[in-house]
Amino acid sequence: MPNDLPAIFNGIEKAMRHLSDRQRIIAQNIANSETPGYKANELEAQNFGDLVRIAGGERNGLSGVARPTVQLTSGMSSLGARSLESTSGLIKDRSVSETKPDGNNVTVEDQLLKMGQVQQDFAALTSLYRKQMNLLKVALGRGGSGN
Repeated sequence: MPNDLPAIFNGIEKAMRHLSDRQRIIAQNIANSETPGYKANELEAQNFGDLVRIAGGERNGLSGVARPTVQLTSGMSSLGARSLESTSGLIKDRSVSETKPDGNNVTVEDQLLKMGQVQQDFAALTSLYRKQMNLLKVALGRGGSGN
């Protein structure tokens, strides 16, 4: 996206890409709902600090906003803790409601609820985008549809 647009468009674009990736992962979970031993995946939530940075927060003195991190110590490891860090943002779904005897923990109902949430979030972002475009049109004197 060109840099001459307001920063909110970059934030909307990033959020829509995240929702698209999340929808793809949910679809993979549903497709593997009968695969023995398959564990449901989820996409890590977006980092609010990244969204602030995209929106120009660094220029406005807000660069200190960041997601808290937990460093895995040797004591934690000895108690059985494991690192959940993932470079791709893909993590194991921790909100599963049941695990089948074959080890598969995908519940189609849970995945459909998540898909509905993705749809609602995407609709909200689309509405926000449309309203921002109308504001730009009004500011440029080209009218606006009032949506």
